[in-house]
Amino acid sequence: MYLYDPIDQRIVDERVAQFLDQTRRYLAGKLSEDDFRPLRLQNGLYIQRYAPMLRVAIPYGILSSTQLRKLAHIARKYDRGYGHFSTRQNLQFNWPKLEEVPAILAELASVQMHAIQTSGNCIRNITTDHFAGVARDELVDSFVWCELLRQWSAIHPEFAYLPRKFKIAVNGAEADRAATFLHDIGLQAVRKSGSENLGSDPNFPDFIGFRVIVGGGMGRTPMIGQAIREFLPWRHLLTYLEAILRVYNRHGRRDNKYKARIKILVRERGIEAFREEVEAEWEHLRDGPSTLTVEEVRRVESRFTRPAYEKPEKLGSGPNLLHAKEFGPDPNFLAGPFAAWRKRNVHPHKEPGYAAVTLSLKKTGVPPGDVTDAQMDAIADLADRYSFGELRVTHEQNLVLADVREARLEALWREAKALSLATPNIGLLTNIIACPGGDFCALANAKSIPVAEAIQRLFDDLDYLHDIGELDLNISGCINSCGHHHVGHIGVLGVDKQGAEFYQVTIGGNQGNRGQGRISAAGKNSALTPISAPASVGKVIGPAFAQHEVPWVVERLIETYLQLRESEEERFVDCVHRMGIEPFKENVYGSADSPRQDREAALA
Repeated sequence: MYLYDPIDQRIVDERVAQFLDQTRRYLAGKLSEDDFRPLRLQNGLYIQRYAPMLRVAIPYGILSSTQLRKLAHIARKYDRGYGHFSTRQNLQFNWPKLEEVPAILAELASVQMHAIQTSGNCIRNITTDHFAGVARDELVDSFVWCELLRQWSAIHPEFAYLPRKFKIAVNGAEADRAATFLHDIGLQAVRKSGSENLGSDPNFPDFIGFRVIVGGGMGRTPMIGQAIREFLPWRHLLTYLEAILRVYNRHGRRDNKYKARIKILVRERGIEAFREEVEAEWEHLRDGPSTLTVEEVRRVESRFTRPAYEKPEKLGSGPNLLHAKEFGPDPNFLAGPFAAWRKRNVHPHKEPGYAAVTLSLKKTGVPPGDVTDAQMDAIADLADRYSFGELRVTHEQNLVLADVREARLEALWREAKALSLATPNIGLLTNIIACPGGDFCALANAKSIPVAEAIQRLFDDLDYLHDIGELDLNISGCINSCGHHHVGHIGVLGVDKQGAEFYQVTIGGNQGNRGQGRISAAGKNSALTPISAPASVGKVIGPAFAQHEVPWVVERLIETYLQLRESEEERFVDCVHRMGIEPFKENVYGSADSPRQDREAALA
């Protein structure tokens, strides 16, 4: 965890007092709606379909047990007893009262939390790999770099009113588990032997820099980001980002919100011309006041608490450890519910004797990402007992206990199962990403939650799910793509057809290479360690479907994949890329029992 220093705390406390006064004046009629809107948005407050919605910042997705208990308390006292974890690694309260929001912000500030810049046309929450700090394929601990970016971007006067919202993701590992190609700016740590010698500090690597990706994003016009720099020395990180943002701030469209994102600017200018503009701007900023130093990086790094890992010989052993071959054919270890959970929800750790564990928030019948106040309190207890009092939020709307002793996995599984948090579906079809949709959001064209539940119920057979293998299914209630439907292996988008809710289906999307623990064959001696698997945007298979048809369509797509795959190792998305969408489309629209005629009549 990053621990606030006095300056951090003062900024948050001052913002609470400021927003309290702004809200008081608005409720008294002294501030108009137009005046109050940008003020509330930069404090994370939306006015949704039925009530305000408050989005709480969880910087780079890391939480302490104390903070989670505070969120549980807020859910009980100010909301309806639950919260919703979003794809931006934040938490949303869907039912707060406007007049009580300042009190909620004060409660958050008491545990080093806030809602600053979780909305508005500014730099939003910095996201990263939820296995940061523990992944075996990690080049750098991305938390430190995310915190540097947070401190630089928070309440930055020059970038407080950008043409449109701005999202940055940082990935510190070889595998891209932060979806960096899908952000306004994506940063991928890379090694370059001998670069940027940092002098006398032997503990800081002298070969670290960042590949800079720019112009990615989803929404109305989904685009995959492009590399604007293959290697940026770490000390120039902030000045180079300032150059990108200045070019965007100067030339980004403010006359049309649908063309205001940086991805449109990059597309219209072309990556080469955009790079030239950024490099020219950087000439004015390079080696300026925002240039990072070893001392500044160390200052931020020193504010992080670190787990006190025990030596492997002190951790104990038994059939709960990951390497079953060490313990012989123990039937309790090799088969059964615990084994299924361990296979899907337990992940390798760089420290011997430890593992990272995903607590699934995707039990069938529960809206994806939702967690009750009682569950939050219980998860905080699990974090204290099993993972040094810390946990992470994933952009797939689950939670991670990153530092669990392998010998205690079975005990954790039993407790998580009792809390309905041990569904063994990570990486499988029912691990659905979904926005709140039309049940809450004023922008949504259609509901997301009932569709997710119907699909989960149809595929609520773990043996069948494991036979299908890795498959991402993402659902968005509107074109803003808060459910990341564009990059789902199967994506579902809610659309409005003559006042009725329909759903468009895409296939072949991919958010990137998210492998865990795979080390590049290039190794440390490579001049530049590549980060593979850029993302892809899915293709629409045809006309939209009514809500009750969507599970049937998914079933048809899965059947087609199982018939066409070359082996059990070939994933759905890889099969789609190899075969194209036509055989999948034909099996959906051309089947004898398809209600295509009724659907086309409704669309006419």
